[in-house]
Amino acid sequence: MYTIDTERWRGILFLVMYSGWKRFLRAFSGIFSGVNFMYDKLDFIQSKYEELSLKVSDPAIIADQAVWQRYAKEIGEMEPIVQKYAEYKKVVEGIREAKEILSDNSADNDMRELAKMELSDLEGEDEKISEELKILLLPKDPNDQKNVILEIRAGTGGEEAALFGADLLRMYTRYAERRGWKTEMMDINDTGMGGIKEAVILIKGKGAYSRLKYESGVHRVQRVPETESSGRIHTSAATVAVLPEADDVEVDLNPNDVRVDVYRASGNGGQCVNTTDSAVRLTHEPTGLVVTCQDEKSQLKNKEKAFKVLKAKLYDMMLSQQHSEMAEERKSQVGSGDRSERIRTYNFPQGRISDHRIGLTLYKLDYFLDGDLDDVIDALITSDQAEKMKNF
Repeated sequence: MYTIDTERWRGILFLVMYSGWKRFLRAFSGIFSGVNFMYDKLDFIQSKYEELSLKVSDPAIIADQAVWQRYAKEIGEMEPIVQKYAEYKKVVEGIREAKEILSDNSADNDMRELAKMELSDLEGEDEKISEELKILLLPKDPNDQKNVILEIRAGTGGEEAALFGADLLRMYTRYAERRGWKTEMMDINDTGMGGIKEAVILIKGKGAYSRLKYESGVHRVQRVPETESSGRIHTSAATVAVLPEADDVEVDLNPNDVRVDVYRASGNGGQCVNTTDSAVRLTHEPTGLVVTCQDEKSQLKNKEKAFKVLKAKLYDMMLSQQHSEMAEERKSQVGSGDRSERIRTYNFPQGRISDHRIGLTLYKLDYFLDGDLDDVIDALITSDQAEKMKNF
């Protein structure tokens, strides 16, 4: 047993009231050294869950939809933890009952044997659920449920790199389809030969950023180009940057800081291409960020899309400034587009994908390029969780 002084708990409750339960968990995840504080967290979350469950039924709260939606969102976030904790407590109670039978000298042998078998099973379940609870209690990335703005740029390798960029664009589009997410092309600059110099797409769907954020970095391809007569394998690269879509309330963008230029769209022809000033270029003068969009026939729609991308880039810049360590990590992942700075290699002759961050190699390249990414992304998530749990 351990004791916690009253004044400290008053401070904790004050933090909860004014900062919310998630910030409370982040702030106090390691405050009691030498003490397993996990179950105190779980009791607090259960209590908070029950409190909010009552509040969302209150007519006064229902009348204020903004507050009601905030409470409903918090309940939804806590529900998996509360359910798993209830499952854990049931197992703990079963262990207690089994131990009571084993310590009861009056119990017959058959009963004791059954209790012994049940205890063995329950202790294994106890350990499994405890690990699951630790994962559920890990600090969540506040951007995990956001939509994604995904940028692909051809790097080293000329036209072959541009063709690989087009392969990646199709791969992520197919992955979004498999997950039931929606995609919207924001901007694309193609080579006219089937490749892309640059593409920006918006991916909308629950948990899009939580899974795609691991895709930021340099992707390297090894294959024999169609134009290579001698059969020599070429190495090319493309960079991928994954940005969480920024909400209007998260980015203070002054329109007076943005220079808007319009020009004629370039491409393979068609109505409004090369004939009207439908393309838009935004320059954020305080930071020097430049965003272009020419995918739509309407200048107004291109401008709207370009501002969405600009906000995402400003939001990403703001996060990078707040979390300098994360910024350095992202910089090392994306790099300059050079083939030596790689997070993943796609080897066509061997039908192989190798993720160099976790040392994972799979021989299912065709399926992977068709959007079957979950095996690799799940492994990356597991590795990330394991790293975080070292400091739990």
